[in-house]
Amino acid sequence: MDRLSDASALQLLPKVLADLVEGAVADVRVQASSGVPPLRADALVWIAGHRFLVEYKAEGTLVPVVRAIESLQQTRGELPDALPLVVVPYMEPSGRLRCREEGVSWCDLSGNADIRAPGLVIRVEGRPNRYRRRGRPADIFAPKSSRVARFLLSHPDRSFSQREISSETGLGEGYVSRIVGHVENLGVVSRSPDGRVRLLDGQLLLDAWKARYDFRKHFVLRGHVASRTPEQLMHQVARTLTAQRSQYALTGLAAAWTYLRFAAFQIVTFYVAESPEPNLLEALGFREEPSGANVWLVVPNDEGVFMGTQQRAKLPCVSPLQVYLDLGGHPERAAEAAEELRRSLLPWTLPRG
Repeated sequence: MDRLSDASALQLLPKVLADLVEGAVADVRVQASSGVPPLRADALVWIAGHRFLVEYKAEGTLVPVVRAIESLQQTRGELPDALPLVVVPYMEPSGRLRCREEGVSWCDLSGNADIRAPGLVIRVEGRPNRYRRRGRPADIFAPKSSRVARFLLSHPDRSFSQREISSETGLGEGYVSRIVGHVENLGVVSRSPDGRVRLLDGQLLLDAWKARYDFRKHFVLRGHVASRTPEQLMHQVARTLTAQRSQYALTGLAAAWTYLRFAAFQIVTFYVAESPEPNLLEALGFREEPSGANVWLVVPNDEGVFMGTQQRAKLPCVSPLQVYLDLGGHPERAAEAAEELRRSLLPWTLPRG
């Protein structure tokens, strides 16, 4: 389906809302922003006697939803009694979560909603996306494309030409140009008059990437290797990988421990550039055992995971940025470790102020 225009979306909104409140179309009134007086919001909507300021975005992913919330917060001073309402064709999980965190109502044109006002609660979930676009949508966080976000987040205080980004990421200049264009449209980078690109909002870019990142999309081989302690195991596996001339780097809780000495760990996770051969597994003493695994060997879906690898505790570790993302797919105290790592080593990605 083609992208809905703002005008078309607002035309559909009264019927969608009326269905949600199980009333006639006349029970929901919409005033476009071109009314009198004009509004900076896209529309005013009355639902069951409550007035809402509407901000429409063509996508329900995290960044557009955050921008909609920011716009509504700025506009609400014009009508302090009006409640904020974000409207999108289909609200993605990351957008839903941010609206819930900010206490902002939302609905999508596919019939899902979480709208709250005094004496009013409308919550509908599970309806499918009726507005999937034709063709393959641009995804700046696809394995290969994410090298651009990774590079910019790793150099928050510098600006780069697209040619420099291309050289540093190993991506073609035309490919980089398309990805940078999409990132720029999200408002998380700025571009100078001479075309140089600089990170503008590290928090939002990393939050959006985290929302899309799925550690399970790498190939993960889980098994057990005999060892007395997890720290000994970490070095034991590394020595064998070195002897086998494998490209590797530590990630997960073990890597967080090398960076911060934060939390004990039981699972040692290594990225390996190639699928482990039987002779490597034999040299490790690796016994495939998913339920009792203490070693994860991970073949990445893109070699970009190795960008920014550092030596820590005499071991190659992926960058703190990559560790942060990977911890989302780990058990034990991974969530706590991720937040501590972000606070300590990625401070430019935290909320400002």
